[in-house]
Amino acid sequence: MVKQLVFNEIYDEYYSKIHHYLKGFVGEHEAEEITQIVFEKINKGLDTFKGNSKLSTWIYMIATKTALDKLKSSSFKHSYAGPLAPLQIHLPEIEEIVSKANDNIGSPDRVLIRDEMNDCIREFIDRLPPDYRTVVILNKIEGFTHKEIAEILKISVETAKIRLHRAKAKLKKSLEVGCDFYINERNEFACDRKQATKDLV
Repeated sequence: MVKQLVFNEIYDEYYSKIHHYLKGFVGEHEAEEITQIVFEKINKGLDTFKGNSKLSTWIYMIATKTALDKLKSSSFKHSYAGPLAPLQIHLPEIEEIVSKANDNIGSPDRVLIRDEMNDCIREFIDRLPPDYRTVVILNKIEGFTHKEIAEILKISVETAKIRLHRAKAKLKKSLEVGCDFYINERNEFACDRKQATKDLV
């Protein structure tokens, strides 16, 4: 009875958070099913949770492993048919790209720039290797520290830092190589994926 009450509280507090988090990995089509699997694992694992880490860290550890297992499965590669969730992400490493765009197109509305950049970032985050995508989402979207990421992924703090640094560098380079920013015929800020990038999709 007590266990069920605890699980109900966890479910109420974390279900929507985990569902949104998983959409960033596997898309809307798969997220609902995987979220259910995650909470089944949480329910079964409550008896073994010793409190050595924060509850949220333990929950995201289960969610991340479940998502990565799905990403690596052949069934995901062949059956996936849903859009990935939009993300609002702010990376200092790519602010200079926005600044250059401002200079080149005569300072259009910064909100339009940010929205378009987020669309580009979302697309290129999706193309990152799973290990890189994971640390970017955990740190820049979910707000976990290096230490918490290390606990979730069961890696060292130093490895978490290095992996995040490399992921951000790769993301920045991909954006610089893969996107051209311009004002379209409706006088709106737009991002055009370069042909070499399109060929990789």
